[in-house]
Order: sequence, then C-alpha cells, then structure tokens
Amino acid sequence: MIKVGDKVPAIMIRVVNADGPKLVSTTDYFAGKKIVLFGLPGAFTSTCSARHLPSFADNIKAFRDKGVDIIACISVNDAAVMKAWSEHSGTAGKVAMLSDGNGEFVRGTRTEIDLSKNGMGLRSRRYSMLIDDGIVKLFNVEEPGAFGISSGDHLLKQI
Repeated sequence: MIKVGDKVPAIMIRVVNADGPKLVSTTDYFAGKKIVLFGLPGAFTSTCSARHLPSFADNIKAFRDKGVDIIACISVNDAAVMKAWSEHSGTAGKVAMLSDGNGEFVRGTRTEIDLSKNGMGLRSRRYSMLIDDGIVKLFNVEEPGAFGISSGDHLLKQI
C-alpha cells in the first residue's frame, strides 16, 4: 500500500469539470501543488454522502488557510456519476471530483477493496492524504467499514 514519502503513481485520471471530464496525468495534476485527496468506496453511498464528503466540504476555508491548493475526492465511479454527485451535494466548484472509473489509481496505490459481496465490485478503501508536489506527506486509511481517521476534521488537525 502507498505510504508517507511515496510518489503518487503515474496514471491517467478524469478530472470532472463543468464542461465535461478532462483526462489528466496524475504527474501533471499533483505537480507543484499541495492537495488534500480523499478516497472513498462510492458516490451517493450512505457514509460517503452523509459524512465523508461533507467533512471536507465543511472545512474548505480551514484547509486553504493551511496552504492547501485543492481539495479532491477520488472514487471508482465514472465521470458522469462524480459530476452528478458534486452537483447534488452542492460541492461543485469547491471539491474537485476525480474519476477512477477503471480502478487504476486504487490499484496503483494498493488501496483497493473487493466489495463484490455488496454488489459493488472493486472499489477504493476509505482514506485521506496530504500530497505535496506529488509526494504523500500524510496518509490515513480506514479499516473496512470504519469512518473516523479519514475525515476532513482529522486530517485538518494533522496539517
């Protein structure tokens, strides 16, 4: 599994924009920026919608005050679902939505979890990271089914 000090894997992701998804390399996306990245099992799922996403959206100003350039959410969902979720949650334009539709990022970071028993297939474990210029500076990964150390509140206290 990825750890503090590691470089983010070089793969392609889709960044959800108002005018459609844009295919971007992680090398370019994370270069020269301080980014809070949180991964979760799926858009529109219960804990992700009710607790995880809001824990970052509610702390945007506090993260910015600590020098964070971008707050980004990544999930093994297609770009259309991530866009719809950002609009539905009121986070469009505030939290960057990244689509890892094929699960390449979760495999590259080894944060994958098999949720086939729930009808969800390969998904991401719940986690949060602080990434500075492509290097992982903080990493909090939850045990399956848990929510706490990957929250925006917890990561904010660590920065």
